[in-house]
Amino acid sequence: MRSIGEMARDSGLGVSALRFYDRAGVLVPAWVDPVSGYRWYEPEQLEEARLLARLRRAGMPLADIRLVLASWSGADTDLVRKLLTAHLRRLERSLSDARGEFSTLRALLDHRENVMTSLHSTTVRLSVAAPELAAALDTVRFAASTDPELPMLGGVLFDIEGESLHAVATDRYRMALAQAAVAGHDGSRVQVLVPTPLADAMRALLESEGPVRLSVDGGRVTLEAGDRQAAGQCLDHAFPDYRRLLPQVAGRRTVVEVAAFRNALETGPVRFGQDGAHDLSVLRVEDGGTVTICTDADEDPNRVAVNREFLLDALTAGARDRLILEFGTPTAPIAIRRPGDEGTFSILMPVRLED
Repeated sequence: MRSIGEMARDSGLGVSALRFYDRAGVLVPAWVDPVSGYRWYEPEQLEEARLLARLRRAGMPLADIRLVLASWSGADTDLVRKLLTAHLRRLERSLSDARGEFSTLRALLDHRENVMTSLHSTTVRLSVAAPELAAALDTVRFAASTDPELPMLGGVLFDIEGESLHAVATDRYRMALAQAAVAGHDGSRVQVLVPTPLADAMRALLESEGPVRLSVDGGRVTLEAGDRQAAGQCLDHAFPDYRRLLPQVAGRRTVVEVAAFRNALETGPVRFGQDGAHDLSVLRVEDGGTVTICTDADEDPNRVAVNREFLLDALTAGARDRLILEFGTPTAPIAIRRPGDEGTFSILMPVRLED
């Protein structure tokens, strides 16, 4: 006799599966200990268990498996063949149906991508104050991705709607958003993904105080400042729906003096990230609203770990003497905002600490 553990090991069926098939009347043990309830199987039942495992992996219904097992060792092999053939036909029909559904899904996805691509075919002409656009680019540039595996993040999104241009950049670990007022636009929403080198070239032209002209024609975007211009092709990728990622006002908000906070970060304790390539700063908000840099001995459950370099970049991009830090749970993003300018901010993803 084989114990249920031995049967599970040799058949490929788990102990819990063998118990289930016993209760379902599909593979009943030869003997059950009346005191312990332990199941025992005859040696020849191992072949049935292995057959059962194969049929279940093939997705055959239990009702048909009962018939196959009942006929397997007998003379009625024709019934077994008929059951196997019928199940194979069901699988083929199911696969055909699945292919049809996936074909429909691909068509829907293509339609969505075409709709997003069609935004690039719109002709746009507008003007924007050079200092405002320069400040917007300075605020978000640090968050643009440099990962060649993520080309859709390798630029700055210009999201134009109404009388505003939102500049957005993200590398998945941080995101920055800033806005500038525009004039001459009809109000419809147009999104243009400007490659990072072109965004940098545009920024180099924004040294004047007056307005500059931004135009989009098909997949080409042009910035004109006086008699100079920077122009190039937009990235032909769909940028993530950043509006779904915008942070809500967190439960803990505190104002930091940027110079003092920067010094605390640069001179305070650090922990190493799991990859060993990044320094982490572990932050804690005191009851009075002061943000402190935690030491290794500090086990406060509300502490939040962030990439120190990313946080320093965000402080620089904030370009203010004082900034607002918003903290949620230890696993929620940290938001860095400017006082009085809620539409310009950056967020940093926290880093999980390994104790």
